[in-house]
Amino acid sequence: MTATRVLVLNSGSSSLKYQLLDMRDSSRLATGLVERIGERTSRLKHTALTTGETRETTGPVADHAAALKAVAEELGRDGLGLDSPELAAIGHRVVHGGSSFTEPEIVDDAVLAEIERLVPLAPLHNPANLTGIRTARSLRPDLPQVAVFDTAFHTTMPESAARYAIDVSTADEYRIRRYGFHGTSHAYVSRETAKLLGRAPEDVNVIVLHLGNGASASAVRGGRCVDTSMGLTPLEGLVMGTRSGDVDPAVIFHLTRVGGMSTDEIDTLLNKKSGLIGLCGDNDMREIRSRVDEGDEQARLAFDIYIHRLKKYIGAYYAVLGRVDAIAFTAGVGENAAAVREAAVAGLEGLGLAVDAGLNAARGDGARIVSPEGARVTVAVVPTDEELEIATQTYALVGASHDLT
Repeated sequence: MTATRVLVLNSGSSSLKYQLLDMRDSSRLATGLVERIGERTSRLKHTALTTGETRETTGPVADHAAALKAVAEELGRDGLGLDSPELAAIGHRVVHGGSSFTEPEIVDDAVLAEIERLVPLAPLHNPANLTGIRTARSLRPDLPQVAVFDTAFHTTMPESAARYAIDVSTADEYRIRRYGFHGTSHAYVSRETAKLLGRAPEDVNVIVLHLGNGASASAVRGGRCVDTSMGLTPLEGLVMGTRSGDVDPAVIFHLTRVGGMSTDEIDTLLNKKSGLIGLCGDNDMREIRSRVDEGDEQARLAFDIYIHRLKKYIGAYYAVLGRVDAIAFTAGVGENAAAVREAAVAGLEGLGLAVDAGLNAARGDGARIVSPEGARVTVAVVPTDEELEIATQTYALVGASHDLT
């Protein structure tokens, strides 16, 4: 029997998301979430897509090891257990791969050690990712475990885009450079955009706008990232739900000297109390648009700041690429907020950018074009699928190099 299934794990600090896919047709067999790990009120929600049945259980889940064992039990109830000979590999989302990892990697002790060495660059994410990998290895030590890195797609950036203009020796000592994030999404969406245009990825220049609670932009030339908005951390770049995005670094010094704030307080301010929630008290674009429609000036200003920053990045990446074939909106806001798409390209008709009001307002599940027929630059809505991208990269690495029978 050929092993064609891949289990995708996304381990957060107190959660475990998972999907089981069959790579023969990229279909989903099961999906689920364990949340509030380590609390008395832990919850597991599991959906078997083969039957359409959804099950929920509540009660304490002590740690990620217990969470993954509970997931294995739920999968087993549907005949999809971790002991199945059809399971080819487990693919793990790892947020930070630094400069070391430019491709997915089969996990061994050396890979684990390097991911751990990168913890200072992603102290909230990499430890949780490591826990998920170690737990999965303990349950299935015989099964290939593959790490797929959020940063990998952006390692093709030239040094002129990746380097900050600070002292080189200091930057090298502390590994300070622009790494970028959401890489699996940008890789998937840029490739799907080329497919939508009926062209090969290497022939297409795309600006990808991943707009969710976290948000990032990328300039993709011929399938390779040449610039992206997030930097050393996911804080840089666009205005986000709770993150400030670009800010003068001297703001930090000012808040320390004049405001008496500690570095931890400033970190919390910029990452959790800024962006849209800091500007208007809401980080849900649907609520903000509703408030705008009701005449709320604070919400209007927040929306305008969000769009202004977005438009700046579109213009900047247009200049970086020189020729743009398409702009792709993706993720929760990008896929669902027609008003954001319309406002982001408004006034950029001279660059060949526009949306058709009817196409832009229409709802749809798949990739679709929302620019007018014959537009010089295609504006598209391309739903992201990071789990499928992780599964695809995992299976390409494991399935192509092993006789999985």
